[in-house]
Amino acid sequence: MRVGIFLPHIGDNSTKENILYVAKESEKAGFDSVWVLDRLLWPLNPQTPYVASADGSLPLQYQNVLDPLTTLTYVAAVTNEILLGTSIIDMFFQNPVELAKRFATLDILSNGRSIAGLGIGWSKDEYEVSGIPFKNKGNRADEYVQVLKKIWTEEVVEFKGQFYKIPPSKIDPKPVQKPHPQILFGGFSPKTFSRIVNYANGWIGIAGFGPLEQLGQMINSLREEARKNNKDPSKFEVVIGAYPNIIESASSSTQTRSPMTGTIDQIGSDIEQIKAMGVNHVFFGHMFSSIGQDVNKMIDITKQLAVYAK
Repeated sequence: MRVGIFLPHIGDNSTKENILYVAKESEKAGFDSVWVLDRLLWPLNPQTPYVASADGSLPLQYQNVLDPLTTLTYVAAVTNEILLGTSIIDMFFQNPVELAKRFATLDILSNGRSIAGLGIGWSKDEYEVSGIPFKNKGNRADEYVQVLKKIWTEEVVEFKGQFYKIPPSKIDPKPVQKPHPQILFGGFSPKTFSRIVNYANGWIGIAGFGPLEQLGQMINSLREEARKNNKDPSKFEVVIGAYPNIIESASSSTQTRSPMTGTIDQIGSDIEQIKAMGVNHVFFGHMFSSIGQDVNKMIDITKQLAVYAK
């Protein structure tokens, strides 16, 4: 199983020096990938509650987020082999021609190391500021990814859809990776898995916000969707973002431990379970814990957890 780490590109610790340090040290440590996320706004009165917090509030770290693709392009210049992934880009908030060019540019400047992790977003505020209607998200996403693939693979690009239209045009350059960079979708609905099977290369899921059994069920749902469409389930990549909460010593409480919370060994056991589910790639995010304030500790903890993934 491949191993990656989120770059420190959000929150108070998102400095040029920290990003460069983590990128270089991650490659030196033999990690397979570095990742970034996308966030446009931290609305003072959000219209949409944040699902990962008990009260619906957004993490304070989201108040300060560097642009994801600009960050990865910067990192591409100081690394040679490590993969450069987005988890995720909310794709609607840029037009598809612009986003296709930005990924193609990253792929060229990194010599074919980009991973296009995409999503449709959830914040009504971010939709509004981008001028995108909040309805028909699924159909719009299906068109969007078709446009990306046409731009990346076809000499003359033409598209006539409900949401996007491109007159016959040359749109170059093309990415280094052929036929195109790996396309992964984040999401948890059956429609997401259908979209992956029809248009993408795999799924980005999350470990730590629910029972691992639930994660296994979702992976099985993706595989079943592939079989229903007469496609090989093994051809679809499963990539998991994990957000470890490290506790120095195991609790003596009889209360059930939450996944990705505990000692290194306990979280290592969770990683081994994820690996047994057929996950291909796991990356660790430390930005929402105290570990994220210390770039050396970020690297060290990821090294310790990587042992259980290999």
